[in-house]
Amino acid sequence: MRLLFAFSLTVLLALEATAADKPNVILVMCDDLGIGDPRCFNAESPIHTPHIDAMAADGLKFNRFYAAAPVCSPTRGSCLTGRHPFRYGIYFANTGHLKQDEITLPELLKKHGYATGHFGKWHLGTLTTTVKDANRGGPQGAKHFSPPRQHGYDDSFVTESKVPTYDPMIKPANAKDNGHWDAISDKANAKPYGTHYWDHAGNPVTENLEGDDSRVIMDRAIPFIENAVSEETPFFAAVWFHAPHLPVVAGEEHAKHYQDHESYERNYYGCVTALDEQVGRLRAKLAELNVADNTMLWFCSDNGPEGSAGKAPGSAIDFRGRKRSLYEGGVRVPGILVWPGHTQAGSTTDFPAVTSDYLPTVLAAIGAEYPDSRPIDGISLIDAIANPKLQRSQPIGFQSGKQQAWHQGSYKIISTDSGKTWELYDLHQDPSESHDLADRHPERVNSMKQAFTAWQASCKSSDNGQDY
Repeated sequence: MRLLFAFSLTVLLALEATAADKPNVILVMCDDLGIGDPRCFNAESPIHTPHIDAMAADGLKFNRFYAAAPVCSPTRGSCLTGRHPFRYGIYFANTGHLKQDEITLPELLKKHGYATGHFGKWHLGTLTTTVKDANRGGPQGAKHFSPPRQHGYDDSFVTESKVPTYDPMIKPANAKDNGHWDAISDKANAKPYGTHYWDHAGNPVTENLEGDDSRVIMDRAIPFIENAVSEETPFFAAVWFHAPHLPVVAGEEHAKHYQDHESYERNYYGCVTALDEQVGRLRAKLAELNVADNTMLWFCSDNGPEGSAGKAPGSAIDFRGRKRSLYEGGVRVPGILVWPGHTQAGSTTDFPAVTSDYLPTVLAAIGAEYPDSRPIDGISLIDAIANPKLQRSQPIGFQSGKQQAWHQGSYKIISTDSGKTWELYDLHQDPSESHDLADRHPERVNSMKQAFTAWQASCKSSDNGQDY
């Protein structure tokens, strides 16, 4: 009897240890936030971002963190699949959808006992087949219907695509510039924006949708987290803010910090500060619930800043290019990880990481294997987290429209004409991509081009359904 009791106790303790070893995972992502917008990446930024800065001070800051694409939908797919979006037909924003044959991170974590939730922007398919909604929702986009509940999520509160960053359901009735406006004080002068928030069952949400949109999103994410903690269940939460994607709108509370700026800048800066406030609110809640020490909290943007440098407020610092470009300013984004006990406070790394790395990193953290042999483009960052001075051996490939790029160590080749001509840059010596080295090192260009071509063929094979 004692032996049986001792054996049972050993098994129970082992199970409890296993549960304790499963970190909670939160993927926070901004929309069109430039790498130069948070002050922790750019001391000269005019934007107040104390809570994002605190994340960098408390964790690991990635100096070379990449969105898998220079626009949102493809990057979002990479976060959940660990694969380049050209493998499953999401070539650009509002193109294709997340296929059910793809294996997603929430799907895998759910099998390991996690509660899974998605809050904010989705942009991986339409959310209704019956009413006109956002960019593609409704009968005309029925073939792209692909809500979170089809991909391993237990809970969700999502929009198909963009919404205003304040009072997200409305816009000025006489708006001439849909890129930005001041918060609407008289709702009689407003009309519907044309995009719904949808609950997990597919019903349009009608309550608690006024005010700052980042707060509206966090109002749904926090109860999900609280519920998982109360049930002693590890959780995965994707918190994908709309800010600062156009149209940018800031409430008076946050716009007042920027009264000396023109409307576009004032509303852009204000909505980023409002988003930052919600990052702080999230971290405070994790601490209150005593789960901060066992949570991997990631922060990034889905691509570089919108608009032209000098005309739009988002900052890519000195990096070349912006949103829609495979030059550094279009894909190099702010990346931070806070994971107490694993990341060292105030540390930085030049290790190149990409949003496709999320899935293999999280699986490695919980000791899980990927279930089949299909190609995965991301790698586990666990060793790089433990030793930020490590070098990445796995190249990173990019495709977007006629643009192609291949990162290998500090070197990068890029083509803007579908591979007809190539440029070569040493990103360690020339991060602003000002000095093309292709003519000086043709052998390196050819070697990297061959590697890219083989990878591109692999993506094409996946896109043709060979992985399924």
